[in-house]
Amino acid sequence: MGKVIVIVGPTASGKTALSIKLAKELEGEIISADSMQIYRYMDIGTAKPDEEEMSGIKHYLIDEVNPDEEFSVARYKELATKYIDEILNKGKQPIVVGGTGLYINSLLYNIDFSETVCDWELRERLKKEAEELGNDYLHDKLKSVDPLAAGRIHKNDTKRVIRALEVYEYSKKTISEHQEVSRKNPSRYEFYTYGLKMGRERLYDRINKRVDLMFERGLIEEVKDLIRMGYDRNTIAMQALGYKELLLYLKDEITLEDAKEIIKMGSRRYAKRQITWFKKTEGIKWIDLDSEQDINKIAKNIENDIATNGNFL
Repeated sequence: MGKVIVIVGPTASGKTALSIKLAKELEGEIISADSMQIYRYMDIGTAKPDEEEMSGIKHYLIDEVNPDEEFSVARYKELATKYIDEILNKGKQPIVVGGTGLYINSLLYNIDFSETVCDWELRERLKKEAEELGNDYLHDKLKSVDPLAAGRIHKNDTKRVIRALEVYEYSKKTISEHQEVSRKNPSRYEFYTYGLKMGRERLYDRINKRVDLMFERGLIEEVKDLIRMGYDRNTIAMQALGYKELLLYLKDEITLEDAKEIIKMGSRRYAKRQITWFKKTEGIKWIDLDSEQDINKIAKNIENDIATNGNFL
């Protein structure tokens, strides 16, 4: 059974730096679990590690698809497991790193998506219902058939609300039931999962500084380039935090200062949702970055934990 390291945590908590440090120490390769870093041409706004940050470490599931392409969690799981096997077959250490909870859970809980289908017409119909009748209406619809999923999925996360309704429509089983059945089939990997946490004030300060840095690095120009390539507000990926606000700014619908503040506030809210999600995820060993900030020590502790089969950290 191959050992797989998983690093999770909220945005701006330092996951990238730790994963690269571990990869250097353990002859590892990194698989991203970030639902935005899969898109090409969207580098600054998704905080993608650049060539210098990557330090020669091979990364997977970054720049996988174009911004107007659909990318499902089922596709993520399929590719991530393929890459895990490739890395293990090379005798290297797979390290999964990211903050997209659904991607992480698809691996940890071995969720099987083979029974579910894809119905574009149904998706469009449900999307129209959300636009015309509101997100609450669609979320209530989900609540009536799958209260468990409705409790986990935020009403404004229409993409996942629609997916849960689609699964029920076709299988007459809730997405929660599918996931429960999947959990009974143990994964063929041995996961060592570590979560990064820190005080809320410190995390929010890091998030605000990261957003400022994105603007310094040329986020506005990145969005302009995407527009020149033909991507607009109807493009899937352009509806993401950071991009949709700048589209509004470039159309003179909001000021630059407002755009920055909305992005910062949205990022802080997203981090809060990530923390809530990962607190409910079983088997995570939490690393408190307020009490230990030395990345070398943290990496060494993780190495020792894996070497002793989880009896150290």
